[in-house]
Amino acid sequence: MVDKDLLSIQEARSLVRAAKKAQAEFGQYDQQRVDSIVKAVAEAACRNAEQLAQLAVEETGFGKVQDKRQKNILASERLLDAIKDMKTIGVLNDDKAKKVVEIAVPVGVIAGIIPSTNPTSTTIYKSIIALKAGNAIVFTPHPSAKNCINQTVAMIRKVLHECGANADMVNVMSVPTIQGSGELMKVVDLILATGGPGMVKAAYSSGTPALGVGAGNVPAYIEKSANIEDAITKIFSSKTFDNGTVCASEQAIVTDAVIADKVKATLIAQGGYFLEGEELEKVKRVMERGNGSMNPDIVGRDAAHIAKIAGINIPSGVRLLISDEKGIGPNYPFSKEKLTALLGFYVVEDWKEACEVCHALLENGGVGHSLAIHSNNEGVICEFGMKKPVSRMLVNTPSTQGAVGLSTSLFPSFTLGCGAVGGSSTSDNVTPLNLMNVRRIAYDLDNMACEAAPATAAPESLDVDAITKMIVAQLKQMS
Repeated sequence: MVDKDLLSIQEARSLVRAAKKAQAEFGQYDQQRVDSIVKAVAEAACRNAEQLAQLAVEETGFGKVQDKRQKNILASERLLDAIKDMKTIGVLNDDKAKKVVEIAVPVGVIAGIIPSTNPTSTTIYKSIIALKAGNAIVFTPHPSAKNCINQTVAMIRKVLHECGANADMVNVMSVPTIQGSGELMKVVDLILATGGPGMVKAAYSSGTPALGVGAGNVPAYIEKSANIEDAITKIFSSKTFDNGTVCASEQAIVTDAVIADKVKATLIAQGGYFLEGEELEKVKRVMERGNGSMNPDIVGRDAAHIAKIAGINIPSGVRLLISDEKGIGPNYPFSKEKLTALLGFYVVEDWKEACEVCHALLENGGVGHSLAIHSNNEGVICEFGMKKPVSRMLVNTPSTQGAVGLSTSLFPSFTLGCGAVGGSSTSDNVTPLNLMNVRRIAYDLDNMACEAAPATAAPESLDVDAITKMIVAQLKQMS
């Protein structure tokens, strides 16, 4: 009998040892060679974007092939465009005036934690930003996405080998267990965690420096000055993208009472279906497991699939199932994060009440992550931007595409920091710059008058022979 946990722990140690050796070699490369390798990896990932998307959907059952393909392209082609001119190797800056030289220092070996909702795109993205900063990376895959993650890593390792680099710069555990993942997090130099709250908490509790992200319970406020048709179109585009598997997707709409009827009518016209009575109760019963966590059977699924599981009939063409919600908290499932085709709906009197409701929704499992607002009132937008506890506020744009950098100028990323308020060590869309240290060499500015030491009498010359005789005599006494 083979103990799977012990095997996983041993594999973690072996992979990290190999990665450290590979990284020591890779660390000797200059910026030009690193960039050429990163470019080759990104181009291969882009070429295989469709195939990897299909593998992910077939294995996990989550999302849509066309959207996962787009995420793979974002994580490769779009990411490469954003980092191609970024200095990450060697001397970053030589400030002659201030006499400070800044040098990039890789952190070493990174543990990459990969979720089942975005498996191939996150693997591509983390591999590229790790390599760009001169680091090796070892992945611990989600068990339900193990094959597609393995295939993605195999593709990257092939490119590394073809480029003359050590393929152990990127590797993946073949026997992922909780104990093995825990050991991996202990023996690496940095953890880059994307996954459920439990895994992210484990990363921060490992004793190893970590960059993790929290859950995203994103409210979307439609303020009375908004273009309602445009706002709803963008919310649908975002919430149905890959069937809502991106943590930055909208989880609830909050809107002003004076436009609520029009917002509802527009939602229905675009494929929204408001659940009521027994239909609503049936859907609520399949939304969560007994412990209040999301039911994996509905994650990343479309409205028709959820309706089938719940045992209700909905019209053809329905894209989102929506519930008028009154409360916020553990007993109101539509007020929580729902990585699927489900959406809560709240009506408020004005933007001030909207502020309170959005804040409460964020505190209910999404604080620090993201908030979307649709408005043409700069004063209201400013108030939300100044006061909401989020790391990114998306204005008049689809929240999913905006947060990951598809429809905005934010850095293209699949690790979205939530800041200290969200229990994260960064509020950034994580980039290669988050995966390296900077060594600073600082020269004297010759701007301080250093007082000379006081003059002293010249020391007497030492009688070496006398000292030697004294030491010999002391040694004889001791013996």
